[in-house]
Amino acid sequence: METEIIRTVCQLAGYVEGDGIFAPGGSISNMYGLVLARYKRHPQVKTAGMFGMRPLALFTSEESHYSFVKAAHWLGLGADNCVIVKTNERGQMLSDDLEAKILQAQEKGLEPFFVNATAGTTVLGAFDDLNETADVCDKYGLWLHVDACLGGAALVSYNNRHLLAGLERTHSFAWNPHKSLGAPLQCSLFLTRERDLLNRCNSIQVNYLFQQDKFYDVSYDTGNKSVQCGRKIDAFKFWLMLKARGYGSFGRLLDHAIDISKVLVEKIRQRSSERFRLVMDEYQYMNVCFWYIPKALRGLDETKEWRERLYAVAPKIKERMAFTGTIMIGYTPLQYRSLGNFFRMVFTCFPVLEEKELDFILDEIERLGDECEY
Repeated sequence: METEIIRTVCQLAGYVEGDGIFAPGGSISNMYGLVLARYKRHPQVKTAGMFGMRPLALFTSEESHYSFVKAAHWLGLGADNCVIVKTNERGQMLSDDLEAKILQAQEKGLEPFFVNATAGTTVLGAFDDLNETADVCDKYGLWLHVDACLGGAALVSYNNRHLLAGLERTHSFAWNPHKSLGAPLQCSLFLTRERDLLNRCNSIQVNYLFQQDKFYDVSYDTGNKSVQCGRKIDAFKFWLMLKARGYGSFGRLLDHAIDISKVLVEKIRQRSSERFRLVMDEYQYMNVCFWYIPKALRGLDETKEWRERLYAVAPKIKERMAFTGTIMIGYTPLQYRSLGNFFRMVFTCFPVLEEKELDFILDEIERLGDECEY
């Protein structure tokens, strides 16, 4: 089952000679990318370690997932050597700043080796331009990984596949079907375009487990590719979903989720900026971020004090949501843009929402918001 899914997803991604493995979540899938990139550049690290080497530097955007900073710590690269790259107003990594940061790292004596591009950032749902990023990586000989844990579902889309244009030029990517597609937790894929690299990087000689003289095709044994020994059968969840519905059905569900998110954006606009305000005018994926402005804050000068009061609104309404149980929507700040708490609504394939339910959600936010004190 795992082999069949990996083969099919590699074909969707354009990885002609690809390989992969199911991992326990996106953070570990991203870490696989770092480990393979390091091994590909310095295979001696597997046996001799990193002592005496120039410090390695990795690059990821300010909108990217925190797992890369954690991985830099866990792998001995050092969190300070995880270089943060600026993004544009849509949350996409700036390729010119990436190149500038690579040159700065070289001047400091660091050895750049890895770039992460994000396909579907956690907050804004932004997709980095993979072709632009690949051009920079090709120029400097760097491994290009894509954190597509959220946005990898665009692979099966009919109308939004362009969001992943250039994926075939990357070296590896991570995808969590348990996010947009709604697979049961946990269900995460790591894929690389180079066949047998996972095995060369992670294999060790363990005669009581990984015998090569078994009576069946030992290529089905994934133990030598994995950093784990015991593993759950996460592949079965996704395999069963695909057998029941097929990639085409999920493609239509995904496109509907993206379309309905755009309907929500339009409904928020229609309710006037005195009541609701979008964080951005439009979104690439199925994330929608917005503020609700309660009656107590309407018509006032938007001073620093006013903004601080506004940023306290979403947490208070979220508390009311928890006690009433009618809806549940998360909130988040965006610190690098100096933006305080706002609602972050992320659509998925399940449940399948319709337009009338969007009206209920906005009405309920207003109702709960009017019950709070600010």
